[in-house]
Amino acid sequence: MLVGLSAVFVPPALASTTQALMPGVTYTRQVQFTSHGPVALNILVGPRPGGLFALQPILADGTVTGRARVTAMEKAISDTSTVAGVNGDLFNFKDGHPTGIVMDNNVIKSPPYRERSSVGISSTGTLSVSRVALYGYWQGLGSRRPVSVNKTPTGDGTAVFTPAWGATTPTLPGSVETVLGPFPPTTTGGVLTGTVTAQSTGGGTPIPGDGAVLVAHGSQAPKLQAETPPGTTVHVQLVLTPDWPSAGIGDAFGGGPVVVRNGKPVYAAGEDFLPSQIAPRDPRTGVGQRKNGQIVMVAVDGRRPGYSVGLTNFELAQAMARLGIVTGAAMDSGGSTAMAFDGTLLNRPSDPGGERAVKETIALMYLGVYVPPPPLATISPNGDGIAERQTLSYKIVRQSDVTATLVDPTGADAYDFTGARAPGTYKLTWPSRRSGKRQTQAALGRWRWVVNATDTLGRDSSMDRSFWVNDTLGFVSVAPRSARARRGVAAHFRLTHPAKVIGSIRTSGGALVRRLGPFRLGSGTQAIRWNGRYRSGRLAYPGSYVFDVFASNAYGPVDVGKPFTVRR
Repeated sequence: MLVGLSAVFVPPALASTTQALMPGVTYTRQVQFTSHGPVALNILVGPRPGGLFALQPILADGTVTGRARVTAMEKAISDTSTVAGVNGDLFNFKDGHPTGIVMDNNVIKSPPYRERSSVGISSTGTLSVSRVALYGYWQGLGSRRPVSVNKTPTGDGTAVFTPAWGATTPTLPGSVETVLGPFPPTTTGGVLTGTVTAQSTGGGTPIPGDGAVLVAHGSQAPKLQAETPPGTTVHVQLVLTPDWPSAGIGDAFGGGPVVVRNGKPVYAAGEDFLPSQIAPRDPRTGVGQRKNGQIVMVAVDGRRPGYSVGLTNFELAQAMARLGIVTGAAMDSGGSTAMAFDGTLLNRPSDPGGERAVKETIALMYLGVYVPPPPLATISPNGDGIAERQTLSYKIVRQSDVTATLVDPTGADAYDFTGARAPGTYKLTWPSRRSGKRQTQAALGRWRWVVNATDTLGRDSSMDRSFWVNDTLGFVSVAPRSARARRGVAAHFRLTHPAKVIGSIRTSGGALVRRLGPFRLGSGTQAIRWNGRYRSGRLAYPGSYVFDVFASNAYGPVDVGKPFTVRR
C-alpha cells in the first residue's frame, strides 16, 4: 500500500547540521520533535555509483559467516577505498550468515529471501528494490536435483558451499559432502562444471580455494553419495528470477521491507516480517536513491528516551520519502543500526555495549584522493608549546600522479609536491624544515591544503582542506587550579593582537555551564574571571571543569582550554 505525503504528518526538523565527508558526500544530523519524543536522524548523501564511487555490500571477514562492527569493516578496506556506510541485512546470530542475497560482480554468495525485498545495483548506478528468487540444480550420474548456495540445508535439501562461506562447511550430522575441484564462481545463467575429488560425512569439510563442496541432508544425502563418486563430472546451474544479471544488475544485498516506491512511503509491503519487527519505535536503518541518482542512507537512533525514541517502519518510510528518496528499503534495525565514516561511528547505537557486530555494511566507496580534516582547526605558533604545528595528510588507493600544495593566505605556495605516488597515506608536518619552501614566519590567516590526483585509469580527483594560522592567543593559565566556588577562578592569557574574546565554563563532559563575554580586548596580558556560579546565580557543584578561552580576529579563530576543579 502506498500513502501520499499529503496524507501524513511529517514533523519539522528541530535542528540540523551538515558536514562534507569527502567529495560529493555529506553527513547530516537532524533532530525532529514528535509527540512521542525527539528523534535523531543520521543521513548520508552521496553521488550515483559509477566512476570514482561504488556501492557494495561488504561482508565481515569477507565471508558469509562471522560478524564484525561496521567501523571494523570500514577499517579493513581502508587501503582500497574511503568508505561511508550503514549496517546491512538481517542475519543469523549463531553463525552470522545474512538472511538475504549477497551478489558481488554477478557471483551469488548468499541466496535471496524470496518473501522479502532485495536491493540490486545496476552497472549504471541505479537501485532496484524487488523480490527475487534463486532456483538451481545439480546433476551427477542421476537426475537433476534442486540446490541452493551457501545455505545450510534443512530437511531434504542440498547446497553448494563456496569459499565465500568460509574455511569449512557447517557441521551437520547425517549429511553427505562431495568436494568439487576446481569449480567456477557461482554465477547465474550458464552451467558450472566441476570434478569430484572426495566424499565425506557430517560436515566440517575444508572448502578448496578454487573449488566447492556439495552438502546434502535428509533424503538427498544418499542420492548425493551414490551419484557423485570421485572422478564424476558434476553440473550446477543457477537462475535468478527476475534475471538481474542479464538486466545489468551485478551487485545486490538483502534487507526489506521495501519502504519507498515511486517516491511514496509504503505502509504495508506484505513481506515476511513480524509485527514486532516493524511496528515498534526502534532504531531504524534505510538505504535508497533519489530521482537524480544520489544515494541516501539513513540511520535513526532510538531506545534512548530524552535523546531519540526511534521510528516505526512506516515512519522510517515517511522520513525517507521526505528526503526525496524515490526507491528505498529498510535494513536490519534495533541494536544493529549503525552509521560510520572511514571507521568512525557517526550515530549512537542502542545496545548497552555500544556498536553491535553485524554481518555486513552497505558501503559507499570513494576511490579518489582523500584528504582528512587537519587535526587542528587552528595552529598558534607563538612559543607557548600548544598547537605549534599541523600534521597534514592524504590517501590514495591506486597508483597516481599527485600534486600536493600548501597555499598561504596570500596565495603563495608554502609547500608543493608533484610526482608519482604508490597507494598509501602520505603525511606532512608543518611548519617543518622538510617543507618544500622554508619560511621564517608563517603568514597569519586561512591556509589551504590542496591535493589533486590522476590514477592509472585516467580518473581525476581533487580534495582540499583549510585551517587557520593565528598566534593571537597564548600562554593560557587558570588560577587557582582547585578553586572554592565562592571565590571563583580566573583565566590569564596573552594576546599578540587585539581580538574579540569569549570565555566559557564547561563540565569535563562538555556541557556548557556559563558563557562570559564577548569582550573586546587589546594586545598584552589579559584575564577573564568567573564567579563560580551558574547563570541562575547558584554556586557551581563540585567537580571537574574546563575554562575555555576563545579569541577571534581577522586572522581567524583560536581557542585554548584549561582544566580545573571546583570544591565547596
